[in-house]
Amino acid sequence: RLRNMEGFYTVKEAAKDLGFSEVYVRRLIKENRLHADKHGKSWIIPQQSMEDFIVGSDNTSRIQDRAASGKRKGKIKALSFFSGALGLDIGLEKAGIDVLLASEIDKACRETIYENKPDMALIKDIRDYSASDIRKQAGLKQNETIDLVVGGPPCQAFSTAGRRLGFNDERGNVFLTFIDRITELRPKFAVIENVRGLLSAPLEHRPHDKRGFGYPPLTPEEEKGGALKHIIDMLKKAGYSCSFNLYNSANFGVPQVRERVILICSRQKGKPAYLEPTHSNDPSFGLPKWKTVREAFKGLSRKHEHVNFPEKRLVFYRQLKPGQYWKDLPEKLHKKALGNSYYAGGGKTGFLRRVAWDKPSPTLVTHPAMPATDLAHPTKDRPLSVQEYKRIQQFPDDYYLGGSLIDKYRQLGNAVPTGLGEAIGNFIKKSLNKKAIKNPRGFSYSRYAKTDDITWAEQMDDRQRRANGNGQLILKL
Repeated sequence: RLRNMEGFYTVKEAAKDLGFSEVYVRRLIKENRLHADKHGKSWIIPQQSMEDFIVGSDNTSRIQDRAASGKRKGKIKALSFFSGALGLDIGLEKAGIDVLLASEIDKACRETIYENKPDMALIKDIRDYSASDIRKQAGLKQNETIDLVVGGPPCQAFSTAGRRLGFNDERGNVFLTFIDRITELRPKFAVIENVRGLLSAPLEHRPHDKRGFGYPPLTPEEEKGGALKHIIDMLKKAGYSCSFNLYNSANFGVPQVRERVILICSRQKGKPAYLEPTHSNDPSFGLPKWKTVREAFKGLSRKHEHVNFPEKRLVFYRQLKPGQYWKDLPEKLHKKALGNSYYAGGGKTGFLRRVAWDKPSPTLVTHPAMPATDLAHPTKDRPLSVQEYKRIQQFPDDYYLGGSLIDKYRQLGNAVPTGLGEAIGNFIKKSLNKKAIKNPRGFSYSRYAKTDDITWAEQMDDRQRRANGNGQLILKL
């Protein structure tokens, strides 16, 4: 019998959570309205597919495109793509960078942008606009210099949950369109934000059931890291040098442990440095300590919008203290609390999880009450609220969010924390002004090892040496 894996649902579990019959869930899968993968004779449904289905597939928007107002706030000009709720852009503006244009197709996000940034140009799908169109919409002359282009292309194509189709996925193809627009617009700097899975995503995906005994070895395009290498090669041909790292947002004053790949591309001489950390969990660097949930929630209004946990989970939450999760329950309750998920591999740390007061929050997700990624308030018997999400992601308390309650969670859960955006903005300002960037020796930017461009390139070289059967160094950034 197939037992549930962490981050995945069986048809029975999906039907229960969605309130449908199992027959109807199978129909949704057959009609490709709910993505699932075949495992033997059974279907398994990635959590991201569940979240996407809950959000709904109708992303058409009545918010029309608009041109920039012509009002400019700063000397450094930036364009933003896959802008979401503008977390990255708010951070850039805090650093004194003027974001002239946003590109977004999601209807709730477009409403959010439209209401909060009346002077900002707004366009839909990047694939429908040439570089010339984009310049015109942003109020830029055709030969006017652009300082910065930023964007976080859809990450599901590279996520470690699901099929990881990479550029064979529609969302992966739009990533390549973004690279094309960067090379056509020729900004001085480009910054690309994505999930950790991009570091290991192949250029071409081979299904797991077609690997191993009886099948030919993986080609270089099917090896780990091929997608990122392809992106870097495209940018290098266009005259950009690149560096990247996996950055923990807590190191930049964000009250949240959230790790994202940031790829920095520059037309200046030399490879770009890494972002400058402003906080650390290691006192030896002489930086302020990581910010905590308690600090983030200080002075927060008592009015909260939130979803609720089902009563069957609340029974267990009432027995947990701040920072605890299912393993802190009496051992005799473990199987009952987790159900079929008890037999899944891994630590299952997202189940029945209360946020701690005196640590940064875990990574915010797009729905705080999904079984495998619960985010409960430290002491109250409810999930984190939209208002608490704002504080953790460092959005203003009065920031307008379009759409339904679930849309609000999704926008905040997908956003770049504004503190990380501000760190990027400060890096760009210093780089444009030829000021030194401080990268502390031995600093751990991430909780994971070998996630910077140097060690990543060494790993890629090792794979290619094995494939070619020689010791020649192949890859240099």
